[in-house]
Amino acid sequence: MSDRASETAAPGGERPPVCSSRGCRREAAWMLLWRNPRIHGADRVKRWAACEEHLPVLRDFLTARGFPCEARRVE
Repeated sequence: MSDRASETAAPGGERPPVCSSRGCRREAAWMLLWRNPRIHGADRVKRWAACEEHLPVLRDFLTARGFPCEARRVE
């Protein structure tokens, strides 16, 4: 899994985000907002994009480590 912050939609939404799961190049339908509370405060939030197939895998990866995680549909 990678942190593809550079591949999320550009300001103005010129291009759709790409799934952050390793090797997946599908358009993302979800954005996972998460953080590592052991090293970052509530104001530091990272984003992973997820296609429909990889949403459960990425969410499980984050929550298994105790990271707060929220999924939002990409519009």
